[in-house]
Amino acid sequence: MIEVKARVLFDGPAMADVLRLNAPLSFWGGFDPATGIIIDNNHPQKGQCIKARVLVMPATRGSGGTPGGVAEAIRNGSGPAGVIMGEGDVNVMVGAAVAQQLYGLTCPILEVTGNDYETVAAARRLRIQEGGTIEFAD
Repeated sequence: MIEVKARVLFDGPAMADVLRLNAPLSFWGGFDPATGIIIDNNHPQKGQCIKARVLVMPATRGSGGTPGGVAEAIRNGSGPAGVIMGEGDVNVMVGAAVAQQLYGLTCPILEVTGNDYETVAAARRLRIQEGGTIEFAD
C-alpha cells in the first residue's frame, strides 16, 4: 500500500474518488458553491464537479472571499470531501474551519509537495486519515 504523509492545514478523515485539477481554482467565482461545478471559463476542468471528491490541485487562485465559498459549498453538500494542494492556502483552511465550527462538517485540507504531490495526483481514490496520512484506496 502506498502512503504519503502530508502537512495538515485542517485535520480530518475522508475517502473519495480524486479529481485532479491541472490549474489553480478560485473558490470565489471559479465554481458554483450550490452545485460544486467548476464554472470558470478559462479553467481546463470547466464543467467538472468537485462534490464529494478529494480535490487535488497545484494551488488556489484566491481572494478574501475564498473561506465563504468553501464553507458554503461544504454546508450545501456540494463541496469536496477533502482538498490536497501542492501549495497550501490559509483561506481554504479557514473555510473548512468555519464549516466545522458552524455546521459540524469536516473537510480535511492538506499540503503535499514535490514527488509526493505527483504520486497523490495520480491516484483514482484516496483515504485521508486524521494526522495527514494519505493512502491509496484504489
